[in-house]
Amino acid sequence: MIKFLENAVFGARALILTILAVVTVFGLYFAFQLKMTAGFDKQLPIGHEYIKTFQQYRDQLFGSNRIIVVLEPKSGTIWNKDFFKTYKNLTDDIFFLPGISRPTVTSLWTPNTRYVEITEDGISAEDVISGKVTADTMTPQALTKIESNVIRGGFVGRLVSNDFTAAMVSAELQDFDPSTGQKLDYFDLASKLEKQIREKYENDRYTVRIIGFAKSIGDIAAGAKGVVAFFAVAFLLTALSVYLYSRSMLLTFATLFASLTSVVWQFALLNLLGYGLDPLAVLVPFLVFAIGVSHGVQQINLVTASISAGATSEEAARESFSGLLVPGSMALTTTIVGFGTLYLIPVAMIRELAITASIGVALKIITNLIMLPLVVSYFKFDDGFVARVTKARDTRLKLMRILGNVANPRTSILVLCVSLVLFGIAVYESRNRHVGALHAGTPELREDSRYNEDSRNIASKFSLGLNLLTVVVETPPDACVDYPTLNYLNRFSWYMENVPGVTLVVSLPFAVKSSNAGWNEGNLKWQDIPRNKDALAQAVQTVPGASALMNQSCTLLPHLIFLKDAKATTIATAVAAVKKFRAENKMEGVNLRLASGNMGVQAAVNEEISQSELPMMLWVYVVIVALVTITYRDWRAVIACCLPLTFATFLGYWFMEVLQIGLTVATLPVMVLAVGIGVDYAFYIYNRIQYHLAEGRNITECFKLALLETGMATVFTAITLAIGVSTWAFSALKFQADMGLLLTFMFMINMIMAVTVLPALAVVLDMVFPRRLPVKARKNAMAH
Repeated sequence: MIKFLENAVFGARALILTILAVVTVFGLYFAFQLKMTAGFDKQLPIGHEYIKTFQQYRDQLFGSNRIIVVLEPKSGTIWNKDFFKTYKNLTDDIFFLPGISRPTVTSLWTPNTRYVEITEDGISAEDVISGKVTADTMTPQALTKIESNVIRGGFVGRLVSNDFTAAMVSAELQDFDPSTGQKLDYFDLASKLEKQIREKYENDRYTVRIIGFAKSIGDIAAGAKGVVAFFAVAFLLTALSVYLYSRSMLLTFATLFASLTSVVWQFALLNLLGYGLDPLAVLVPFLVFAIGVSHGVQQINLVTASISAGATSEEAARESFSGLLVPGSMALTTTIVGFGTLYLIPVAMIRELAITASIGVALKIITNLIMLPLVVSYFKFDDGFVARVTKARDTRLKLMRILGNVANPRTSILVLCVSLVLFGIAVYESRNRHVGALHAGTPELREDSRYNEDSRNIASKFSLGLNLLTVVVETPPDACVDYPTLNYLNRFSWYMENVPGVTLVVSLPFAVKSSNAGWNEGNLKWQDIPRNKDALAQAVQTVPGASALMNQSCTLLPHLIFLKDAKATTIATAVAAVKKFRAENKMEGVNLRLASGNMGVQAAVNEEISQSELPMMLWVYVVIVALVTITYRDWRAVIACCLPLTFATFLGYWFMEVLQIGLTVATLPVMVLAVGIGVDYAFYIYNRIQYHLAEGRNITECFKLALLETGMATVFTAITLAIGVSTWAFSALKFQADMGLLLTFMFMINMIMAVTVLPALAVVLDMVFPRRLPVKARKNAMAH
C-alpha cells in the first residue's frame, strides 16, 4: 500500500506542488484577515449548574462582568474640592464609554447612591451628594456633610476606601454596545479605558486604578503583541539549529517552509469558518509550528542518511516518504485526537482552541508528510554537501552508539527501576496539583503587572472589589417579611462571613438588622431581625439599595459574597462552604443556588477542567493503544509506547506543582501537546525497532539500530524546541512564561523517556515474555 502511495504521489509531484502553491497563495489572503477576538460569554461553561443559574438571573443580578475604576490622591485624603471635581468628571466619562450599562454606573456622584437614617422626625433618605451640590460650588460645609453621609450610609469600604484615600466608580458591562447594537469590542474598550480614563486623569496629583475583565483581556492582548517577538526569536533559533543539523540552507528552508505553510492554511481556514484568535490561544500557532518542525526534522534525518549513502534527491525523498508515512500519520492522528478532546470541555473559548489546534495539526499530514518530501525531491546536492553531512552524521552516530547501551539487559533493568521510583514520587507529589489560578490577581499577567498591582491595591483598601461570588436564594413569595426564612438566611450569611477568604457578605438579613437598629435609636440591642411581621416590613422598607438584595415579589434574595482574591483555593473553599451549609441546613421552599458573579463563572470553569481532564487523557490513550495495536499487533508495543508517556505526564504534573503552575485554560493544551510530542518520539523509534525485529534481530540490537536511524533526530528536535520555547520565560505575560517553562520541561522529559524508558521496557518485556518470531523472521535470525 505504501509503495503504491509513493508511486502515485511522486508520479504527480509537479501537479500536487502546483495545487498546494495555489492553495497557499489564496490562504495568505484570508490568513491576513484573521483578527483577535474576545468575549465574556466565551468563558462560560455550557450546561454547568452555576452557569444555568447565571443565565437564568442574568438580567436581574450583576457583578459577573464589571469594571472598577478607583481615583486615588497621591497625598492626603479625598475630602477636598479638587478631588470631587475630578471624581465627577471621571464618573461622567465612564458613563459614556461603549458597552457600559448606564443604570449600573455607581459612584458617590450617581443618584443610585443614597443613604437612609431614622431621625426624630421620621425616615430621612437622601443622595449622598445632594442634587443641589455641584463640583464647582462645593463648600467645606458640603464636604463635611458628604463625609458624614458616606460614614452613616455604610459606604466606607464600598465606594470609599477604608482609610479615606480613594473613591471608586463601578459599572456593569453588556456583551454588546447599546449605541451600535454590535458585539462589544473588548479591545477597543480596553484602549479607551487606558487613553480616555487613565491617561486623562492620572497625573502628579492622582493615580487611577482600573480592574475588570475588559481591562485584563486588553492587557493580555497588548502583551500578546509582544509574543510575536518571542516567536521570532524561537523561529531564528529553530532555523539555526535545523541548519546545523542538516548542513544545508535548502533543507532548512524546506523544513521551516512546510511548517509555516500549515500555519498559513490554519489561519485561512479559521477566518473562513468565522473564528478569530483568542488572546489566550495566541500560542497555539507556535505549538502547531513546533509539531511541524518535529516531523520535518525526522524527514530531513532520513533524507541526509540516504544521500550520504549515495542516493539521489528523489530516491532519498521517496525513502523518507515511505519510511515515515505510517509513524508520522499515527503520531499526528494521536495529536489531533489529543487536541480534539479539549472539545469535551463545554467552554466556548476552549472549544475554539481545540478547533484551532486540531485544524493546524491535521494540515501537518499534508505539509510535512507529503509536501516536504516532494519539495526535497527537486533539490540538487553537490559533493561538498555529501561530505559535510557524512562527517556530521559520523559524530552523531558515535553519541547514539553510547546511548544505545541503555538497551543492554542489565542497564535496562536499572533504568526501569529508577524510572519507577521517580514515577512513584511524581504520582505522590502531584496528587495536590490545583486546577485554576494559584496566585492572587489575574493569573495570565505577571505579579508586578500594572493590572495586578491595581488589583492588590483595591483589595487592600476596599472591603468589596471585583471578586464576587453570588449565591442565588430562591424563596416563596413575600419571604422578605417572613421571619423563619430571614433567620435561616441570617445564619447562612454569618456562616459564609466566617469562611476563610471571604472579606464581606452583603445580604438582606444583614441589612434588615441594621435597619431595625436604626428604627430604635441606633441601639445595638435591636440589631436583629424583628419577629413581628409589621416591624419586619418596616425594617425591610428602609433598607438602602434594596433592589440589589431582593426582587419585587421577594422570591429572589441574592447573597453577595466578596472574596479576597481569585485563587482557585479561595474560590473552592467558598463554594464548598455553600454546598456544606446547603446539605446540612435544609429549609423547605428555600433553595440556595450556585452561582453568579465572576467568581461563580470561574468556579464553573475550574470544575469543568477538573472533571474533563481525566476523560480527555483516557481518550488520548485509547487512541494510542488502538493505533499501536492495529499497526504492530503486539501488546508489548502498547506497553512500551504508553508507559513512558504516562511517566512523562505525571513528571509534568510534579513540575507544575513545584513551580506553582495551576491547570488552567492556558496550561491544559500544553499537557495535551506533551502527550502528542511524546507519541511522535515513541512512534518514530518503535517503528524502526519493529522493522528490525521482523528481520530476526534481538530487541537490544534492534533498539541500537533504531537509535542510529532516528535517535539523533529525536534528541535534536527536543533540544531545539526546548531552547526555542525557553525564551518565553522572559515574556511580560505570565501564562506565556509558564507555558514556556512547562513546554521546555515536557519536550525534554518526553525525549528522555523515549530514548531510555521505552527501550528499557521493550527489553525487559522481551526477557520476561519472549516473543515467538514469524517464520520469515526465524529464517532471517538463522541467517544472522
